Amino acid sequence: MTSSPLANSPLQDFIGRHENLFVLTGAGCSTNSGIPDYRDSQGNWKRTQPVNFQAFMSDEPVRQRYWARSLIGWRRFGQAKPNDAHRALARLEANGRCGMLLTQNVDRLHQSAGHRQVIDLHGRLDLVRCMGCGRKTPREAFQHALGRANAAWLTLDAADAPDGDADLEHEDFSSFEVPPCEACGGILKPDVVFFGENVPREVVAIAQDHLAQADAMLIVGSSLMVYSGFRFVQAAARRNIPIAAVNLGRTRADDLLTLKVEARCEAALAFLL
Repeated sequence: MTSSPLANSPLQDFIGRHENLFVLTGAGCSTNSGIPDYRDSQGNWKRTQPVNFQAFMSDEPVRQRYWARSLIGWRRFGQAKPNDAHRALARLEANGRCGMLLTQNVDRLHQSAGHRQVIDLHGRLDLVRCMGCGRKTPREAFQHALGRANAAWLTLDAADAPDGDADLEHEDFSSFEVPPCEACGGILKPDVVFFGENVPREVVAIAQDHLAQADAMLIVGSSLMVYSGFRFVQAAARRNIPIAAVNLGRTRADDLLTLKVEARCEAALAFLL
């Protein structure tokens, strides 16, 4: 593995030598848009692990706590804008070098930057799904419903946490009202893959098909500590195609990389703009 702290020349050469890149992005791609990431430079959790799927589905207090924090966090998350890393990768696609972008992020900022071929591996936070009937509604509409049901909570503020969460602590969530599905009365959940929940098989299959056609893989802003993303790097390694990564700190795939660039995503990709 070759490592470069400044990155531009080796990474530019890597991209220039490959015509069909399979790109995988993670939280580091969106930190410059004001969305915090989960892990430190060693790949360890910076805060308590995100909500677990089984706990969310079985425990009403867990849902109350989640949606109360989300009510506060969404106000800024929903206004996040793409940064130069998103724009650079959109330019890479426009130049015909990126066959598919697979993102672990749920913020839809790649699409906002103009990227067209995107797979949202972990879903999208701008939709809410009923776990009973499957009905989907815009998160912004649900934000208004949460606010109407919990007007007093709208006066609170808290520091941003990853994926539209907020560090709202020392509050009694027992009075927080979570509206049910208007169609069937079912439990409403953001249309994202929680920890303990499986990525849909069809999503994995589509991504694998695109990876099978790629001549190289580029990882941008992911430590790959979550297996749902790491498995695609393993698949690329089995195919013996070159793998480059842009990430500040350790990744789970360091021993599989052809090139590693330790720099901020937008700085490393600036040559594409």
